[in-house]
Amino acid sequence: MIPPEWLDEADARIAPYIHRTPLTYDAALDVYFKWDNQQVTGSFKARGALNKVLTLLEWEREVGIVTASAGNHGQGVALAGKQVGAPVTVFASAQAPAIKLDAMRNLGAEVRLVDGGYAEAEAAGLKHATESGKTWISPYNDGQVVAGQGTLAMEVARELNLSFVPTWLVPVSGGGLISGVGAFLSRFNPRPHLIGVQAEASPFMHSLYYHNTQQNVPDLPSLADGLTGAVEEGSVTISLVKQFVDEIILVSEDEIRRAIAHSWHKYGQKLEGAGAVGLAAILSEKVNARPAVVVVSGGNIQPELHAEICQSYAGDA
Repeated sequence: MIPPEWLDEADARIAPYIHRTPLTYDAALDVYFKWDNQQVTGSFKARGALNKVLTLLEWEREVGIVTASAGNHGQGVALAGKQVGAPVTVFASAQAPAIKLDAMRNLGAEVRLVDGGYAEAEAAGLKHATESGKTWISPYNDGQVVAGQGTLAMEVARELNLSFVPTWLVPVSGGGLISGVGAFLSRFNPRPHLIGVQAEASPFMHSLYYHNTQQNVPDLPSLADGLTGAVEEGSVTISLVKQFVDEIILVSEDEIRRAIAHSWHKYGQKLEGAGAVGLAAILSEKVNARPAVVVVSGGNIQPELHAEICQSYAGDA
């Protein structure tokens, strides 16, 4: 359980370092969009990373920080490390988008590339942290990271003056963001219907939620690279997701591509695949409940890939 005061403390703690990102309303869809693709690092991940690093003791910072990342969490940790003067090492997949790898390096992190996907990078990072004695910061398996991510929902509530929106759509991978959103929404009575959205290509949390296992789950390449990879065994987010989330739905690669193009052509918003899954669920009519809040989690996509997708779906608006 995430104590309610952790969310309030996180909100105040990270306020000097993040953007209060826009919330807009599309009347045609009856959907509110929370654009955290406009966050300081282009992703919501800065929220949890900053909150965690700012709660570390001095010695925990001095020994150095280690994490694993598909790219966005690593940027958040690198930014936070820069703020407190802590060295940061990020283990990342060699297949991670170059735009994300370069951004982590530009923020001062040492990036160590690992063959394989996110799961292999996480295993290597955990091993290095244990052997070196450095401070490990999980992208999701940490209460303070979860509390930091929950500040996104607090911002939405303030923008809406606590007006009740019955349905929320949130991208899900390791479950840090949706757990934080769920922890905040649990303050409402009745509580909004909370829907996780994940890529069909790598549905690990979906399998854990419905079948209590990650065995034989496909882990295929996806435009939503930030949502891929297995969940750390015993992660606190597994129980939190089961506590707060009402359902998890899956979207296809084509649906993600169409959502990326639609966002650009209609709203002028550049989204990465992971950030587009909620909109994909709306456009594909896999979720029809309205009004709804759609959390747009990030916009760090290779420019040439974004241009190709938008050109392929030039009429989608």
